[in-house]
Order: sequence, then structure tokens, then C-alpha cells
Amino acid sequence: MNLTCIAVDDEPLALGLVCAFIEKTPFLRLVGRYSSAVEALQGLLINPVDVIFLDIQMPDLTGLELARVLDRSGRGAHTSRIIFTTAFNQFALDGYRVDALDYLLKPFNYEEFLRASGKALHYFELVRRPEAPLGLEQPLLPVEVTDDYLFLKVEYQLVRVAYSDILYIEGLKDYVKVYRNSDPAKPLLSLTSLKTLEEKLPARQFMRVHRSFIVALDRIDAVTRNSVQIGTTTIPVSDQYKESFSQFISRWL
Repeated sequence: MNLTCIAVDDEPLALGLVCAFIEKTPFLRLVGRYSSAVEALQGLLINPVDVIFLDIQMPDLTGLELARVLDRSGRGAHTSRIIFTTAFNQFALDGYRVDALDYLLKPFNYEEFLRASGKALHYFELVRRPEAPLGLEQPLLPVEVTDDYLFLKVEYQLVRVAYSDILYIEGLKDYVKVYRNSDPAKPLLSLTSLKTLEEKLPARQFMRVHRSFIVALDRIDAVTRNSVQIGTTTIPVSDQYKESFSQFISRWL
């Protein structure tokens, strides 16, 4: 598989280095180089690409602003993956929020560049599976669900999470925490909503019991009228979900 890509940086030396790294990488094909985000935007609106290597600090239009414009236009989230290149690590969280695939901190070497590019290759291998009709590929972000597991966007990678490993999921505004049996002390943090997961997870295995919680039904150790117990964690059941929860309890009786 070959991925089309562009490089965007207002510093000539940095732009030249990224372009050299791209041309050195067998699965990347450089189709454009831009010294400003405004020029890159004009090009992308006509010819979308797979991967954008994008500097953040640029005059007129920053890399973060370009990412937001592409997302609003429908050409960022559905056609291109962004790998930010910047000298400032304080932008890491902002890059995560605009759904960047990775974040390279300058100065970076070819090994670091190749690792980030490998994430892009893995991403497109997942979304361009043979059974998908040509032109109808859909991104696996932030969540892609199959029969036995889901792919969850965690930081700058897709993590495979088996249904059987999930204990419960906690919603935190725009994020969720997925608690797993394999590592209960380290939940996976993903930039998605509890509602999105509720709609995608199979109802026979998972139930929403509170505006902030989804539980794995086969992981429930005990129930009361107002709560469920999973291990040492007590999860409340809110009034909004009591009817469906009562139907579930009736199976226990």
C-alpha cells in the first residue's frame, strides 16, 4: 500500500527534512510541499491526500487552525490523517483534540518519523479492508466495532479491545475511560462520547445504567435496586435507566 502525503512547514530546512524523510520511506508518496497552511488548504480542497505532515506554529493560519478547517469542511476527518511536527510540546493535547494521528517533536530523527508513518500505514490498512467497496472506505475513528472487539482511538493509535476484557466504561464530558479486566488500574482514555459507545456496543453484553457509566453485564458480581457491583467498584443506577435495569434484574430472580 502507498500513501499519498504532503508536508507543510514555514521553515525551509524543516520542510526539506520532512520531504527527504517522506521520499526515503517506501510506502509514502510525496505529492506536495507547502510553506504555509493557507497554500496547503487551497491544494487540499482540490486534491485530498492520505497523510499531512503539518507544522503547528505558522503565520496567517496555524497547523491547528488548518486541521479544524479541514474537519469542518469534511475533508479532514474523512480523507486525511494529520501528523503534527512542532518544536513545542505544549500543543500535544490540542493535537489530540483535533484527532491527529501522531505528534513529532522537533528535532526528530528518521526512526521517530518512520514510527509515526507506520501508524498511518496501519490505520489505512485497517480502514481499507478488501471487503470495503472502492470509494466507500470509512475511518475507524474514534471507535470501530466488530463481532468480538472494538478498535478504540487512544492517544495517537488504534487499540484493539476485546469485549470480554471490558469491565465498565466511564464517561467524562468528551472523553471515556474504558476499564479492563487485564489491567484495571490503567483505564484506556479515548476522545469519544459515552453515547457513541452505547450505540455501537452490543446490547446483549453491555448496558448503560447511568449517564456516566456503561457496564459489561457478564462482569456484574452483585446488584441492588440502585447499584451494581463490579469487583470492588460500586456503580450507581440512575432513575433514567431503572426500567431497563429492572428488566435485567428480573433475569437474576
